[in-house]
Amino acid sequence: MVKLDRYIGSSVLVAILAVLGIILGLASLFAFIDEVGNVSDTYTVTNVLSYVALTAPRRLYDMMPMAALIGCLIGLGSLASNSELTIMRAAGVSIGRIVWAVMKPMLLLMVVSVLIGEYVAPPAESTAQANRALAQGSGDAQSSKHGLWHRQGEEFIHINAVQPGGLLIGVTRYHFDKERHLLSSSFAKRAQYADEKWQLSEVSTTYFRDIGKGAASSTEVINVPTEQWDISLKPELLNTVVMIPESLPISGLWGYIHYLKDQGLNNGRYWLAFWVKVLQPVVTAALVLMAISFIFGPLRSVTLGQRVFTGVLVGFTFRIAQDLLGPSSLVFGFSPLFAVLVPTAICAVAGFWLLRRAG
Repeated sequence: MVKLDRYIGSSVLVAILAVLGIILGLASLFAFIDEVGNVSDTYTVTNVLSYVALTAPRRLYDMMPMAALIGCLIGLGSLASNSELTIMRAAGVSIGRIVWAVMKPMLLLMVVSVLIGEYVAPPAESTAQANRALAQGSGDAQSSKHGLWHRQGEEFIHINAVQPGGLLIGVTRYHFDKERHLLSSSFAKRAQYADEKWQLSEVSTTYFRDIGKGAASSTEVINVPTEQWDISLKPELLNTVVMIPESLPISGLWGYIHYLKDQGLNNGRYWLAFWVKVLQPVVTAALVLMAISFIFGPLRSVTLGQRVFTGVLVGFTFRIAQDLLGPSSLVFGFSPLFAVLVPTAICAVAGFWLLRRAG
């Protein structure tokens, strides 16, 4: 039985890895084509290749459930096409035993996927975003196309690029009063974090005097070589802010969710990304279960092409359902956890029901 489990598991694992390689290659190619449009004198093709390579771990992590679904259909389907599953069943091997044999390599893939999503993809993504922002130019003025916005209290902050080691490039600050009158705006070419303080360099600040109902009656511009910046934003938190929620590790999402809560800001999008990441192993298992049920049910005697088509169709349907329910939870105010669990539960229930009928 151990050899049989190993044979089934290896067949499925090889198919999943092959599918994952193909999907990742296609996604990287499309990302390269999309990024080539931003090539300039400073942002070269070499920079584009570096960016695509550094963001590959994030794509691999995102595509794991889809690859598991299609790979399981191909791997287990090839055993069914060669009548090997029929022989196993005739020899007394239960469907539950076959399901467990398939799930064993899936558990390994889930662990590897979680490790990539938590420890490999986030730092690689952060480096990719920082290098791209720096290559595209960010040191002389606020960049409207790139960078990130952040708010703390009555101060709105735009940072052109975040570099490793607590270095910010191009920091623009807008300070408002409680009536949303602009009191001052400033631009610093750099900000360095040291001794738990931010030190701004080459700072130019414009103060708006005698603010009334209309425009300011006078302005004053002050240039200083250095200036201390009092803000509770730490470099670790900035590495979180600079990336989209879907690229963050679970620990980073958890910390930033509570930071936004303390600042009185909306954290719904980060809760959604948090539950998507936490439940990804469950989602993968549900999709694999549905794939197994298809092999023993409606896809028992079809061609390889039909199995691949079915896998792609089910995978995209599942992804579209998640993509619709996720933003809907932010708009209509229901729990993001519900948005993630509903499609997963439907897949799991459908898989159990089809397997029960086949048994």
